[in-house]
Amino acid sequence: MKSDPENASKSRDLFDSAREIMPGGISRNTIYREPNPDYLAKGSGCHVTDIDGVTRVDFANNMGSLIHGHATPQIISAVTEQLHRGSAVTMATQSEFELARLLCERVPGFEKIRFMNSGTEAVMAAIKAARAITGRSGIAKAEGTYHGTYDFAEISQNASPHNWGPLENPHSVPVARGTPDNVLNDVVIFPFNDTQRTLQRLDQNATRLACVLVDLVPQRAGLIPAHKEYIEAIREWTDRHGVLLIFDEVISFRMGYAGAAEWYGVQPDLTTLGKIIGGGFPVGALAGLDRFMSVLDPAQAEIPFPWSGTFSANPVTMTAGHVAMSIYDQASIDRINKMGQTGRELVGDLIAETGVQASVTGAGSMFRIHPKAVSPTDYRSTWQNVAERHRTKLLVDHLYRHGFMMFRTCTAALSTPITQTELDQFADVLKVGLEKYW
Repeated sequence: MKSDPENASKSRDLFDSAREIMPGGISRNTIYREPNPDYLAKGSGCHVTDIDGVTRVDFANNMGSLIHGHATPQIISAVTEQLHRGSAVTMATQSEFELARLLCERVPGFEKIRFMNSGTEAVMAAIKAARAITGRSGIAKAEGTYHGTYDFAEISQNASPHNWGPLENPHSVPVARGTPDNVLNDVVIFPFNDTQRTLQRLDQNATRLACVLVDLVPQRAGLIPAHKEYIEAIREWTDRHGVLLIFDEVISFRMGYAGAAEWYGVQPDLTTLGKIIGGGFPVGALAGLDRFMSVLDPAQAEIPFPWSGTFSANPVTMTAGHVAMSIYDQASIDRINKMGQTGRELVGDLIAETGVQASVTGAGSMFRIHPKAVSPTDYRSTWQNVAERHRTKLLVDHLYRHGFMMFRTCTAALSTPITQTELDQFADVLKVGLEKYW
């Protein structure tokens, strides 16, 4: 199908061709837009320009992975040098060691670390490691939280009122059609931020659980920080029952120098990482205490959990990640988190000024705008009906048309190049959108 000449654009023409050879014309659903996604020409700092010459402020930053925005000069320089030495090789590299050392020095609970290629792979590795350690197959996770596309990790990430069951006993709801029943049976779902009901669910399944998987600031479940007492209670329960506690910090690691975990004073057994530690390249990592990470050690006569990967710890990613994390120091974190707080305050002020039915949540350098008068406190109060989803889409599309890229949930994950100027511009555009669509 060819484009309407009146609406012709380079992106539309390219998309028409792409649909002939790729399902939906794309390789990841998060970039799909109607009538077509736009195609990148270049990015610089906190701005991106498409092939039709339109420049936007990027508040999405590749789903929160670009902590320093686009085309960071220090990363470009280091990666260019590495490319001249090679991009992937069946050997260990010093760059792998250097990034591992930097991250282990940064986080007290990281005694050992292993790299892979994505956050999904990191979560997969964490779950399989927990099973190898405990000899049990069951996992427990909070309702509505996103942990990648691994069968066991994705259960109930989009549960809805017609299938999520009672709060005391949430159902295990598949995402993909054809998910095996044994997968559903091996995943215990508990309500996020509800200590009493969570502990009851864990008690009911204590003897079959290998791990409890927790996202400290789950974006899909409302971008609401976990309560401190909730995390402390889960930690105490897992210790008592010999179940591993896994923190998924693929997104939340940006929140602090040692990730969001430093806010809680709780040390997990294993932590999954991704996104910002790759400096803009595909990356994942599993880190934790030596006695648990040892199941990956190939020097053993029998390896409890073998793990490899053709591009795991490739030197380009390791080099970019080392630079990105080296310059993401405490001063940078303090500044970007302050920008996030300013963004939340601007949104809150606009909601009050316009009188619309809306609220804002978030933490650190992230915020999310909800089409709800009362701020959500958990996944079920975050869940949106058809009308609310439509309002969210209208607002996200309005922001996009007027120069701001957001997550589809109307979430922002800021990068270090952001300034007050971009936030003020965002406020002006947002006000119009709230008044017009909400």
